[in-house]
Amino acid sequence: MNFINIAQNAKIAALEIADISTEIKNKALLEVAKLIENNKEEIFAANKKDLEEAQFLVDSGELSKSTFNRLKLDENKMRDMIKGIKDIASLEDPVNKKLFVRELDEGLTLNKVSCPIGVLGIIFEARPDVIAQISSLAIKSSNAVILKGGKESINTNKAILSVINDALKTVNGFPENVVQQVFTRDDVAEMLKCDKYINLIIPRGGNSLVKFIKENTKIPVLGHADGICHIFVDKSADIKMAEKVIVDAKTQYPSACNAVETLLIHEEFPHKNELLAALQLAEIKLIDNPESWSFEYGDKILAFKTVKNVDEATEHINAYGSGHTDSILTSDTENAEKFMNKVDSAGVYFNASTRFADGFRYGFGAEVGISTNKTHARGPVGLEGLTIYKYKLVGNGHIVKDYADGTKQFHHKDL
Repeated sequence: MNFINIAQNAKIAALEIADISTEIKNKALLEVAKLIENNKEEIFAANKKDLEEAQFLVDSGELSKSTFNRLKLDENKMRDMIKGIKDIASLEDPVNKKLFVRELDEGLTLNKVSCPIGVLGIIFEARPDVIAQISSLAIKSSNAVILKGGKESINTNKAILSVINDALKTVNGFPENVVQQVFTRDDVAEMLKCDKYINLIIPRGGNSLVKFIKENTKIPVLGHADGICHIFVDKSADIKMAEKVIVDAKTQYPSACNAVETLLIHEEFPHKNELLAALQLAEIKLIDNPESWSFEYGDKILAFKTVKNVDEATEHINAYGSGHTDSILTSDTENAEKFMNKVDSAGVYFNASTRFADGFRYGFGAEVGISTNKTHARGPVGLEGLTIYKYKLVGNGHIVKDYADGTKQFHHKDL
């Protein structure tokens, strides 16, 4: 089947799923979770094959170690993946929610109602658990989705999607072709040209992938490029808190886009040497004069710099950051508020690790990705970010002429 046929089928599926009940969607999600649990050994076997083939790419320098780490699907990731699907089933349906109701005149009522975006095109690298996350979010938000994963995870991707669609086929009233998958670079090229059928492209990968997609499509793109996250240690920060938070933000999962990459330290912070020593004991390599302050290491490497005050810290972040997630460690609530107001990022934190920037941790069940856009959706994008809205107007033979000639007047009363 060529890509245009796949896209046409997705458009039909999107129109059909827009009108199914919450009950059917939740049943579909629980069936998906159950069947993934029942078939996890087959999925692990497919992932093992991908890992074996990917190791050759790492050894030859064609694949980074951080990408290889994202590829691995272990018991913990499997558990989180299944729990995430169940959590999404338990969340409120984001579709057909009344965002406001306004009586324009007697018997003439305007409703602003949430609705699905339509067809999503998802292009991602490595992480095979993305398929289950995004498929589940698409189902609950009544969107159809076309997935294109990286070649390094092709066996795992096929195994997971096969299980998902096997589960969906068992649910009466659930449309066909809601979740589809493509595999080649030619498919990506066709996807980016397919603005007639695809409503939103969401890339999940490195800067080069996101940049390429944005430069080669007319379709709106939701996502982020680099994850240049910062932590600023203010002069009043607690040393033990600082050690704990920074070590977590750098080492808990170094290849994640929400891992800290740059540490800014107030020049009057009295425990600077103690802090840096503790970070080195945590096997973090410190760099005090990097070639670039806008580099994503994806490893246990941390650039650091001394700054005069919170203003210089925010200026540095806004100049070199990627608008992802940045944190201040301080006992001064005024400085914390100033930092969070002035830093122009999707996530601004006070005494917390940047690693909290995640849809699952935010209670979204999962996420389709993290957006640094400043329109539509920002930060971890969950169900709400996969909806838009429409206006429903209910009247009783009302016509504009009556208002144009003064026979009737609007009274615009919010209900």
